[in-house]
Amino acid sequence: MREAADWSVFKWLFEKRKVREAADQANAALDELSQAIKKCWGSDLKAAYKQSAPKAGSAAAHRQQEAEPGSIDAELRCFAQKVRQADEAAQRARLAAENTFEEAERQLNTDLAREGCRQAIHSWELLEKAIRIAEAVPDIKRKS
Repeated sequence: MREAADWSVFKWLFEKRKVREAADQANAALDELSQAIKKCWGSDLKAAYKQSAPKAGSAAAHRQQEAEPGSIDAELRCFAQKVRQADEAAQRARLAAENTFEEAERQLNTDLAREGCRQAIHSWELLEKAIRIAEAVPDIKRKS
């Protein structure tokens, strides 16, 4: 991807499919790793992460989320919120890169395609950071 950010117009026209495939593979691998880590979490941490999601619109869902937080340790809730924020930052960066690639394709604009490469790399760095955060579960909470 770093190499593609410096390609000429001619090279982009013939190789852009490979860049998209590489980006899709990187996204899939990082998503799989993130999911595998979260799968190993205890039930309390999984619940805290779920509760850290933006509130659903229904009143019943809101009451349930308000009722449950007291049963989960505050440190665990804080950790889950930190992971959620890192995941959301990575997701926003990924969407920005994808939108930039789509716009570059529409316009046949290699400058935008290069920017999309830089944005994709940034999104992977953010997701790697989110994964490292998710791996750092507080030791005292691993029992649940």
